[in-house]
Amino acid sequence: MRRWLLLALLTAAATYLLELFDVDAAALFAGLVIAGVLAIAGLAPRPRATSPETPDDPDAPVIPRRYVLAAQGVLGVYIGTIADTDTLSGLGSAWFPVLIIGVGTLALSVAGGALLGLHKQVDPLTGSLALVAGGASGLVVVTRELGGDERMVAVIQYLRVALVTVSIPLVASLVFGQSSSAVTTETPSWTDQAWGLLLLAVCMGVGIPLGRLLHVPAGALLTPMALATIAELTGIAGDAAVSPMLLTIAYAVIGWQAGLGFTLPRLRAIGRVLPFALVLILAIGVGCALLGVLLSWWTGESMYDCYLATTPGGIYAVLAAATAAGGNVAFVVAAQILRVLLMLFVAPFAARAAARYLRRGQE
Repeated sequence: MRRWLLLALLTAAATYLLELFDVDAAALFAGLVIAGVLAIAGLAPRPRATSPETPDDPDAPVIPRRYVLAAQGVLGVYIGTIADTDTLSGLGSAWFPVLIIGVGTLALSVAGGALLGLHKQVDPLTGSLALVAGGASGLVVVTRELGGDERMVAVIQYLRVALVTVSIPLVASLVFGQSSSAVTTETPSWTDQAWGLLLLAVCMGVGIPLGRLLHVPAGALLTPMALATIAELTGIAGDAAVSPMLLTIAYAVIGWQAGLGFTLPRLRAIGRVLPFALVLILAIGVGCALLGVLLSWWTGESMYDCYLATTPGGIYAVLAAATAAGGNVAFVVAAQILRVLLMLFVAPFAARAAARYLRRGQE
């Protein structure tokens, strides 16, 4: 119990500090880092012995599966609720070009991930998911459910998010002569959060068993997300909103799940992969910028708005930059949300197909 209390207190403190710097999914990143540090130091909660013969199995689950599935369901419903019709209507007649460019971003990401999967320290599935440009927190969940190394994916995904977030204001200033400002998000009302609890109960209560029945990859995340997206787009969800406190706890649990599995050998293996991953992240960033040029030509939107619409991550930094520049904020945000949904719905299947192809090529 003392180890759990230490983990929770340190994660809460780290989350607070990261939120001061507007870090996306701060609790997940804090939980990952704190749990990893405590695991390596031997101070983390220990996994339950699966059998008398393997009392110290490092891959034995530390967090009971029912809590992990609940955290995945909360995250899935939250992602589904961001797809409201008012936001997506900002695309107008440009929805088809944005969708095609989004598919291009996915193809670019999976191709980069396939190259990463050629590294001897990375299996093909992990490589394919590690560089998918969107929904970092969801992809960590998907990786574990598909049998990949979620620790590797978590570190590389957050390296991607950090690089994109830092680069947006630099590119805005140096290339486009624009400035960015901080963006604030409103806390949902208590009434909206109460309706959110009902939405969570329905989407998770129906979605998790349905995902298991249909053998959906990462069904505890994707099936509730699909139901919440449908409820949001059809207006059934109304103003329902996931409680920020519940979402923070869900992020922390997902971060702990990945972080508690860290060991020094695993950390060294990730360190050897990072330089190669960094090069691929930069290449994907350049490729997405070129797709932004194509999107501008196709839709007639400004080059700056299309650059922001196609950045591979950093949605809050994108929103701040678009707002400060007085651009087409609705178009930029809608394109980013469509990209995230596309990545999370399609990426698991694309990554699994790419992994099978790579394994066949290596045989």
